[in-house]
Amino acid sequence: MKPKFYLLLLSALVFSKFSQAQEGSADELFTQARTAAFESKDYPKAIALSKKALAKSPDYADIRIFLGRVYTWSKQPDSARQAFALVLTKQPDNKDAHLANSTLEFWEDNNEKALLNVNKGLTFHPTDDDLLLLKAKILNSLKKWTEANATIEELLKRSPNLTEARTLAARVRENSSKNRIGLNYDFVYFDKQFDDPWHIVSIDYSRQTKLGSVTGRVNYANRFNRNGLQFEVDAYPRISDTFQAYISGGYSNDVGVFPHYRAGFSLYANLPASFEAEAGFRYLTFGESTWSYTASIGKYYKSFWFNFRTFLTPSNDQVSQSFALTTRYYFGGADDYFSLRLGTGLSPDDPQNNVLIGNTAYKLRSNNITLGYRKAFKSLNILIINLGLENQEYRPDTKGNQLDLGIGYIRRF
Repeated sequence: MKPKFYLLLLSALVFSKFSQAQEGSADELFTQARTAAFESKDYPKAIALSKKALAKSPDYADIRIFLGRVYTWSKQPDSARQAFALVLTKQPDNKDAHLANSTLEFWEDNNEKALLNVNKGLTFHPTDDDLLLLKAKILNSLKKWTEANATIEELLKRSPNLTEARTLAARVRENSSKNRIGLNYDFVYFDKQFDDPWHIVSIDYSRQTKLGSVTGRVNYANRFNRNGLQFEVDAYPRISDTFQAYISGGYSNDVGVFPHYRAGFSLYANLPASFEAEAGFRYLTFGESTWSYTASIGKYYKSFWFNFRTFLTPSNDQVSQSFALTTRYYFGGADDYFSLRLGTGLSPDDPQNNVLIGNTAYKLRSNNITLGYRKAFKSLNILIINLGLENQEYRPDTKGNQLDLGIGYIRRF
């Protein structure tokens, strides 16, 4: 009997080992579970595979956190909480468990509990980008905008390449200060084209509404030895999380100093991989109407933003073209950057020179470069400085230089 008993026992052990080998190791099962969750969206299978992996390695924290995340995605918050709690009991400083646990409560609209959880994680990891970004999102949802703004500014000073954080910073500032007033002054000097410099002053007021921001603006200019006023309204209605529109209109009775009428429309799209795109038109009239069509593509990359824009203006059986490449380097929040713009041609969006569009049937050529500096201080104040140099053709084969100096101030409240 004993030989048979030992033979049966040995067979059982061999079969058990063979079965485990067939199932795979905990790491192999974890890989299968991730594939099921991310590629097939088969959450029940991912849960089953994760449980098998944990049966082999009960203290494998990464698998248990993953299991909790899958429970979260499967709308099983109680099971997710249990999984995260088991990890944090043994590893109170586990960053991923704190992040997943806080995210669960944030998604469940338990914002106070989410804030408590993320603050616990930050006691162990006070400079972690993921935890700080989640904390800013939670504070924004709780309408604690001053604290949210402080958190996001702290994050962006250390990691200015986080485009999601910069987008959130703009949204937090919109929520925290519904109103904005701005004042700008531009001094334009010509070495040949005109004897007297131009002076352009604008004051504007913006209000953040449920539909988007709306801005009213009054512009004053002294050019061609004449004074003039222009009145403008801009709106940026939000259509969805992906699309936003730009609608603009302006009027002036001082034709020549300003266009008599101006209007504009664009549709903006936030695209995957931090890309953005725009397409639209601009309309100007100085007695005769001028239509321009514009398109642009932009991209955030680390601490930089790149944008390429073109304007196409048909007239007299030809098409005038302007191109501009703009680069920003962010060194802090959404309002903290240096900018460089390289352009050719006349742009209807350029308040310094758009009065030259339509003044001649000849396609005037120009090349320009503009350096810019924008800096927020004490959170709600913004200083803007621009310096531009333009080599402008003002008659066929006759060029002159133009120097632009602009300074602006924005106050949010």
